[in-house]
Amino acid sequence: MSEIEAETIGLAIGTEARPRSRVATPRQVLAIVSVGICLANLDLFIVNVGLPNIAQEFRGASLEDLSWILNGYAIVYAALLVFFGRLAERHSRNLSFLLGVALFTAASAACALAPNVELLVVARVAQAAGAALMTPTSIGLLLASFPPEQRPGAVRTWTAIGGLAAALGPLAGGVLVTFDWRWIFIVNIPIGILALIIGWLKLPEVPGHDVPRPSSWAALLVTCGIGALTLAIVKANDWGWGSRGVVLGFAIAAVSLAAFTWHCLNSKNPFVDPALFKVRPFTGATFVMAPYSAAFGAMLLSVALWEQTVWGWSALKTGLAIAPGPLLVPFTSLLFARRLIARFGAAAVVSAGIVSFAGGLAIWATLLGVDPDMPAFVVGMMFTGIGVGLTFPTLMGVGAGSLPPSSFATGSGVINMIRQAALAIGVAIFVAILATPASMTERIAAFHRGWWIMIAITIAGFVPNYLFIRRRADH
Repeated sequence: MSEIEAETIGLAIGTEARPRSRVATPRQVLAIVSVGICLANLDLFIVNVGLPNIAQEFRGASLEDLSWILNGYAIVYAALLVFFGRLAERHSRNLSFLLGVALFTAASAACALAPNVELLVVARVAQAAGAALMTPTSIGLLLASFPPEQRPGAVRTWTAIGGLAAALGPLAGGVLVTFDWRWIFIVNIPIGILALIIGWLKLPEVPGHDVPRPSSWAALLVTCGIGALTLAIVKANDWGWGSRGVVLGFAIAAVSLAAFTWHCLNSKNPFVDPALFKVRPFTGATFVMAPYSAAFGAMLLSVALWEQTVWGWSALKTGLAIAPGPLLVPFTSLLFARRLIARFGAAAVVSAGIVSFAGGLAIWATLLGVDPDMPAFVVGMMFTGIGVGLTFPTLMGVGAGSLPPSSFATGSGVINMIRQAALAIGVAIFVAILATPASMTERIAAFHRGWWIMIAITIAGFVPNYLFIRRRADH
């Protein structure tokens, strides 16, 4: 990250932390708020490995129904991220962060107690609301605690830790499902309680400031738009692409998202400021993040389902086989990405990440079959892990770091909102591709077809990468 980027990030926090007695050091603040981002990102994917076990308990639930345990979380997380981020700017950041942790912890308990899929989805939505409050307030606390020259490194570390937590979800899920699928939610409770206690005692006070209240109507529009689009894609095979329900879903999505766009372009207090997209690196980062995140979400769902439904592996073996990829994410991000950006520029590093991720999918699409092939699977997983480590932190750094100080928090929220929405859409697309194959041969063909489609979606990121992300944004 360049000196210009560092200066931009360094000025991005408008309110400094107020001193408290025995307040945490900056590194301790990083550790505390990282608990929040880990919980938020871990629960994006920890359920993937547990879906077959959940299906066994809730008999009669289809893959389409179960997919809402994932997509309900991702959609609400995406829609509320910017809304809660801007709302929290009006109040104490440390108290807002703790409120998010408390809501997430309570919702985790509700997930563990859910007697059916419907109530589990409702509890997951509450989890997502807590996560959407934790994420922007955690980075606000982080930036208020570090001196300007150290903020770029703190942001990269925060991003890498969050990415690792998201990618480690399947591994953690595999271990916990060995005992019972409900443990994937129970484990959040003691962690959340501990974070609440330490955070209450140690976090610095970062007061809010007078900013306009975000539009609740706009938040509802974007939620309905993304939700209706996801529902239409998921149900297309079951109801038929030309069915009244699917056509209505696409229509509601189009109208809702068009109304949301109109609001952003014409409101005096837009939910997403269109001026952000006049900054070319920010535009490039968001437009690359969308297809890449869709493919990423589909990839993590696909490998968990492949190993358990095609190869018949246990949840624990599945999680362990997936582990090499996630473990390479922080290693690649923290040890190599910064040096590569300094030498070759962000666009080249993002390109390398796209190629690596797509290469991992191609290995699976060409080599995996009905007979278990651990070497081919692990090599593909390693390529995807390297790709994630190169791409996600780089896009976050370039996108947010290119904005003016007053827009840093909002811009970060927009990038994350697009990322989470794309994750839900990617999962929906893959669920639609899998459908309900009648034979193992058809199932394998559906997985291969899905991976090739995700390769094409990933490669689409090359276009905005080179149209908008320039070397001058890196130096």
